[in-house]
Amino acid sequence: MIIPLLIGSLPSNYCKPTIGFVMEPSFIRKVTNEELYNAELFQGWHEDEECPEGTIPIRHARPGEYSAHRTIAPLAHRKELNIRRNYDTTGHEYAQAYSSFGNYNGAHATINLWSPQIMDGDFSLAQIWVVAGPDNELNTIEAGWRVSFHNGQPKFFVYWTRDTYDKTGCQDLACPGFVQVDRKFAIGSPLSPVSTYKGTQHDIRVTIYKDKGNWWLQVQNQAIGYWPHSIFTHLANVATSLSWGGEIYSSGKEGHHTSTHMGSGHFPSEGFGKASYFRNIQYIDSNGKFIDAGEELHPDTTKSSCYDISLVTDKNGDNGTQFYFGGPGYSATCP
Repeated sequence: MIIPLLIGSLPSNYCKPTIGFVMEPSFIRKVTNEELYNAELFQGWHEDEECPEGTIPIRHARPGEYSAHRTIAPLAHRKELNIRRNYDTTGHEYAQAYSSFGNYNGAHATINLWSPQIMDGDFSLAQIWVVAGPDNELNTIEAGWRVSFHNGQPKFFVYWTRDTYDKTGCQDLACPGFVQVDRKFAIGSPLSPVSTYKGTQHDIRVTIYKDKGNWWLQVQNQAIGYWPHSIFTHLANVATSLSWGGEIYSSGKEGHHTSTHMGSGHFPSEGFGKASYFRNIQYIDSNGKFIDAGEELHPDTTKSSCYDISLVTDKNGDNGTQFYFGGPGYSATCP
């Protein structure tokens, strides 16, 4: 029996045994310009402890953290197909880009890290959605960062559902589903450092890919864990749609449009160092090859006067297909 180890600076974490799980993918995905992706992950609790071999860190959530509001896939492309959504998106707003013209074995992006201003009861996030299935049987895999509390730091999260957010799925490790194998990374714990306006920019590289039937999550160059194919129906095979971008949820407590920020809280027109970005946006094809999303990427916003997105056409250098996104929310043009 392994006794849980309390993490010194973050006592809401403890180490849990990993027994009977697949412990690593058959290979680590190498992305374009791989020399840029070798930085190891670091979280504050590493200053005091790390979990021993054969265990993983488990973070205890704050009361109401997971149950308050859930992320919901935007599925912007279904508007074009005139397919009616059968789930409530009230309060959710998006600035995202999607690709839905093939069968995909994964998605990748470099995601800019910020700590946006959050109003009480709201959240703001930046993530990748991997999607398959019709509206009433929607399967999703989701990963990125999320801020749920005022003055909160961005926390890495994962999510999944196989029935359109009805009875299945949950965030992080709050229910059976995602299988974590990495002993150094605490899902749901803060990421640092974060970017500053006109200052140093920080980001994380997130890859979701199919390997021997399971969907693996890789952050930087580390395999964090996987979603078993057995928990899905449509995603047991391939993904048919991918999305990258930002989402906010507004509880509507302000009596006008929420002041919750998306991304940096600045519009895409301000550019690098001011607006938040996604870079090196790629999908993984049926042969396991990384493909630049390029012309397959289509922008979509809920209300561009509040939160917007702008694809970058200049792909010279190491950043590949990219976009800036976000905004401040409530303003003279976003009442």
